[in-house]
Amino acid sequence: MMRNLVRSTVLVLALAMPAHAQQSGDQTLADIRQELTVLYVELQRLQRELSTTGAPSTSVAGQTTLARLDAIEAELQRLTAKTEQLEFRVGSVVRDGTSRIGDLEFRLCELEPGCDIASLGETPLLGGVASAEVATPSPGPVAPAPTAPVTELAIGEQADFDRARALLDAQDYQAAAQQFATFAETYPGGPLAAEAHLRRGEALDGLGEPTQAARAYLEAFSSDQTGPFAPEALYRLGEKLGALGQTQEACVTLGEVVARFPQAPAVGLALEASNRIGCP
Repeated sequence: MMRNLVRSTVLVLALAMPAHAQQSGDQTLADIRQELTVLYVELQRLQRELSTTGAPSTSVAGQTTLARLDAIEAELQRLTAKTEQLEFRVGSVVRDGTSRIGDLEFRLCELEPGCDIASLGETPLLGGVASAEVATPSPGPVAPAPTAPVTELAIGEQADFDRARALLDAQDYQAAAQQFATFAETYPGGPLAAEAHLRRGEALDGLGEPTQAARAYLEAFSSDQTGPFAPEALYRLGEKLGALGQTQEACVTLGEVVARFPQAPAVGLALEASNRIGCP
């Protein structure tokens, strides 16, 4: 679970705004690349700690049963302390990444006329970790292995998606955007969720709502950062940021498409968009 959490955090933080972006309006994503590099190093350290380094070195030697029990107890205390330290560090990364995603959503809302910032709500924590779990990690029984992501469709899920997609293909953008929004609320975390957010962004694009479209593309990427629709979502997000005048943020985002998905068809589109925007 912690390994997936670390990976999810690494992927999303590259797009997120700095936690203090609201306090310094001149700072952009390009300005904090050095900070992100430091953060990547810290995350790599976390990943190393989640990997084994060879044969276990735990020693429970003792000449008597009581001595061995004392050695086991001491080793358990040491491992518990190390686990708590690691959980605390991962929790700090999760909170920081969540804050940066929230900052980006805040800035997108500021760009949209009539957007009510108070309606944004609280940004969900990265990795789907509960607030209490991140804030107060504590030792306990060994948790069961995490279940695999849901890959089976719910009853009616494919039919609902197909109806929304048919509206999009018919260029009924208003109805398609509403249908995809309803679909995302009805089947959160489902196998079609990322594509639903992506297609909702296309519908919003057709309605001439670039800020809402950018937010939908961000949700599409955030919901599945390594899935088949992640490159397209990331490309469309970068392109839309460029259209909104966020040139530096757009260049960084489009560059991430090339860096993360070098074999994806969206790479060519990202390079073309970078040239149009005038990225260095």
